[in-house]
This record gives sequence, structure tokens and C-alpha cells, in this order.
Amino acid sequence: MVSFFTREQGKLRGVAKRARRLKSAFGSGLERLSQVRMAYFQRENRELVNLDSCELIQSQFRLAADYRAGIALDFMAEVTEQLLPAAEPNDRYFRLLLAVLEHLRAEQPGGVWRAATYFALWAVRLSGFLPELKVCVSCGSWLNDPEAPERAWYNRSRTGLFCAHCRKAMALEGSWELSFASRTIAAEMLRTPIAQMSQAAWQQETAADLRRFLVQQIENHIERRLLTASVLEAP
Repeated sequence: MVSFFTREQGKLRGVAKRARRLKSAFGSGLERLSQVRMAYFQRENRELVNLDSCELIQSQFRLAADYRAGIALDFMAEVTEQLLPAAEPNDRYFRLLLAVLEHLRAEQPGGVWRAATYFALWAVRLSGFLPELKVCVSCGSWLNDPEAPERAWYNRSRTGLFCAHCRKAMALEGSWELSFASRTIAAEMLRTPIAQMSQAAWQQETAADLRRFLVQQIENHIERRLLTASVLEAP
């Protein structure tokens, strides 16, 4: 059984017969997040397609040799599998994957963390449930005044960010702060392609609160926990 994402038809699932044989028509093309030219056909009124063969265009094999990069690939694959509806074309999401994978292969300083954050942010944005990051969702106060930025918090059970006053008034327990620095990074990511972003080196702690916030948005939407998110952030 194979789940794959096409530019023309969106996410599909199919059967790759004899794929595990030593001499297979699929070669290494069925490795996660490989870019391939796939030959398949679908019978009428059947959900599963039949995979015939695939020609490898771009492999991520070299990335898998790095543990953290390999986990980032797993994270991207899991989010894509869980977020995307079946058989709905999404060219912008397809181009997002291509851009982030190219960035990962470039081996830039902190590339894994920048790539994972950028991917998660745009995956949520393209799926249509990214909340406003500049205003308090409760009172509407502006949070991102560069001269006097407000502190902002989020809570797993509620959508959006809350200012200090609303957090206290609503007695939000179990809330986390999303720093002004991370909100600034998010704003840059939403207006700048990943290849054109500032090349300052990232560490694991860079925008870690933003990644946690985005993972919570995804988990709330899909109503299950992501298996790879905690592994990615493990020390």
C-alpha cells in the first residue's frame, strides 16, 4: 500500500504489486518524499489506484543519513498524510514541499529547524486554519507593536493568541507563551520564500515555541497527536 501526492490529482492511495522484490519496477522511488514520475491507473468506482512503475526524479536518500533531517522528513510526511484530503489537487502545497526539500538538501546552517518551522507554518496556512498572529483573539488588541510589543499566549483548547489581560481574565490554565521574536519570524516566513530568508544560523531553540504552537493547531484539526513532533524536538 502506497500513499502519494500528485500535482494534478492531489493525495492518492494505491497498490504497488511486487514492490518488495529485489528486481522491482519501482526501485527506490517509493521511499518517503521521493519526487518521481509515477505511472498508475484507476478503475471506475475504485478508491485505490494500481501503481505500474515510477521514475525517480529526486531522492531524499542523502538526507536520511542525518538523523535529525530524517526525522524532519518523517514529520513532513506525517503532516501531509494527515492534513490533506484525498483526491483534491493542491498545487501550492506541492510547491511548498519542493521548496522545503530543496532547502534541506542545501545543508545550510540550522536548515532542519528553519525547514520544519517554515513547512509547519505554511501547511497550517494552506489548510485554512492559521489564526491571526498579530491581535488578541478575545479583545482584538494589537500585539505586534515593534516599539512596545505585547506578550501573547496560546492554549490547546482555544484558537488564536491571547494578550496578558485576557489570559488572566479567562483564567487560561496550561497556556504557553509565543514570543514576539517567533511572531516576527512567522511574519517573515509568510511573506518570503524559504530560499530568500535571512541565512542567520538557527538552533533547535530558535522558534521552538512557534513550532509547538503550529503542532498544536495541526493536532487540534486532525484530532490526534502527531507521532513525529515529539521525536523531532527531543534533545
